[in-house]
Amino acid sequence: MATKDPTAVERANLLNMAKLSIKGLIESALSFGRTLDSDYPPLQQFFVVMEHCLKHGLKVRKSFLSYNKTIWGPLELVEKLYPEAEEIGASVRDLPGLKTPLGRARAWLRLALMQKKMADYLRCLIIQRDLLSEFYEYHALMMEEEGAVIVGLLVGLNVIDANLCVKGEDLDSQVGVIDFSMYLKNEEDIGNKERNVQIAAILDQKNYVEELNRQLNSTVSSLHSRVDSLEKSNTKLIEELAIAKNNIIKLQEENHQLRSENKLILMKTQQHLEVTKVDVETELQTYKHSRQGLDEMYNEARRQLRDESQLRQDVENELAVQVSMKHEIELAMKLLEKDIHEKQDTLIGLRQQLEEVKAINIEMYQKLQGSEADLKEKNEIIARLEEKTNKITAAMRQLEQRLQQAEKAQMDTEDEDKKYLQECQSKFDGLQKQISQKEKQLVQLETDLKIEKEWRQTLQEDLQKEKDTLSHLRNETQQITSLKKEFLHLQDENHQLKKIYHEQEQALQELGNKLSESKLKIEDIKEANKALQGLVWLKDKEATHCKLCEKEFSLSKRKHHCRNCGEIFCNACSDNELPLPSSPKPVRVCDSCHALLIQRCSSNLP
Repeated sequence: MATKDPTAVERANLLNMAKLSIKGLIESALSFGRTLDSDYPPLQQFFVVMEHCLKHGLKVRKSFLSYNKTIWGPLELVEKLYPEAEEIGASVRDLPGLKTPLGRARAWLRLALMQKKMADYLRCLIIQRDLLSEFYEYHALMMEEEGAVIVGLLVGLNVIDANLCVKGEDLDSQVGVIDFSMYLKNEEDIGNKERNVQIAAILDQKNYVEELNRQLNSTVSSLHSRVDSLEKSNTKLIEELAIAKNNIIKLQEENHQLRSENKLILMKTQQHLEVTKVDVETELQTYKHSRQGLDEMYNEARRQLRDESQLRQDVENELAVQVSMKHEIELAMKLLEKDIHEKQDTLIGLRQQLEEVKAINIEMYQKLQGSEADLKEKNEIIARLEEKTNKITAAMRQLEQRLQQAEKAQMDTEDEDKKYLQECQSKFDGLQKQISQKEKQLVQLETDLKIEKEWRQTLQEDLQKEKDTLSHLRNETQQITSLKKEFLHLQDENHQLKKIYHEQEQALQELGNKLSESKLKIEDIKEANKALQGLVWLKDKEATHCKLCEKEFSLSKRKHHCRNCGEIFCNACSDNELPLPSSPKPVRVCDSCHALLIQRCSSNLP
């Protein structure tokens, strides 16, 4: 019986154990259906097996105190070979609880499994066997084919999702012992595992349902709080509406009082005017001789009446503004009432939705999205209502200020009327006619103002349209300029390409002509080559310029050998053909050789 190598047997055993542990880990993880924790037994056994595989054939290193034999050295070497592994090395060194190199190596293996790059890191190590020879013996598992097989098996672990807590574990003092009972399976163990898997799935479903219930309860409570806040805001808005209505009623009463006071003032003035008419008639008879003084009085009265007419017009304009503001306030109040009714309807709908949510917890999640959108819209409506109320309060303050100013103006006008009515009794009729004419002019001016306002609005709209067209035209001009630049660039490229195309066409035409000639001259060249076997022919690579004209060769200027001297010339310098002694047929010859041969022939002639 031939004895086997014990190191080979060890490698085979470790390979088989690695196969069993990786296969069992993948199968159990897929059936488990969740992310694996550090307490998972197949995962613990996998790390133990990997530790034994990496320890196989490690060289013993001497230190001052003892002999050192750890796998942290080759794993630390991965950082130099694989740049992405620098993060793992740095995070392992930063862990506070690790004190020994073996603990760092164990933490490194766990982090590599979580990153799903263990196979890539170890493949870099196996490829660099020259560097591994510093840490492992020649017969070690990582130096032989078994190591490559294990690295190939580790690729399958990328299917597994692991969530391992490296900080809390005591990796320095763990004892790595392989539990062979996990891989020697019975039928009872298989049945128990299937039951455990079913129980785990049921527990997962239960936890998922409980989490859903918690989320739904939290959303229901938040909806209740939002509904309560909406109800409070509704009550506040109703109170503010009642206050606004009371203020409007007060303003209407004040307006009625002001109108009645204006009517009384007008009646008193008419009575004064009637009295003054009688006085004016008597004064006209008495003051016929003193017309000069009356003219002066007339001018002063005319000025005073102009001032009074302006004051009356101002008062009437302010009253018209107050009336328009009241109409706007009434419209705003109507809009507010409509908004409040709509909000009440939406609140009723929300309450019905909440009652349905209490009955059906599963359908609640789909209805929550719609209710949240409704709530956002209602919040926006509430914000708008608050803005409207603020505007109404500001308008009310402005109305109060204007009413106070109108009252002061009315008092001033009453005092001035009492003063000026006594002086203006003589010429009331003429002034009344002027007032009627001025009122007609005012009506015409108001119509003109309305027409001018409409004309201004149309002009503003036209200006906005022209601005839009200008911006659009500017954008188009910018695009046109960019397109022009691109078009010029493309034109330059087109010209360059055309030049290249013409040169290539000329070269191809010359090549075609020369190929047609070469077919006829192949036999001549063969015979010339036989005759010129003793001559030295220059190589094509050595010649870059024509020997006679010294022009550089290109696609259009081709190279041609002289059959007499063997030098290389261009087409223009070697377009002669003469029969040579080695070949009776005419052969291509350069200009210099052509001249020499003709001289020889002429000298040989008698």
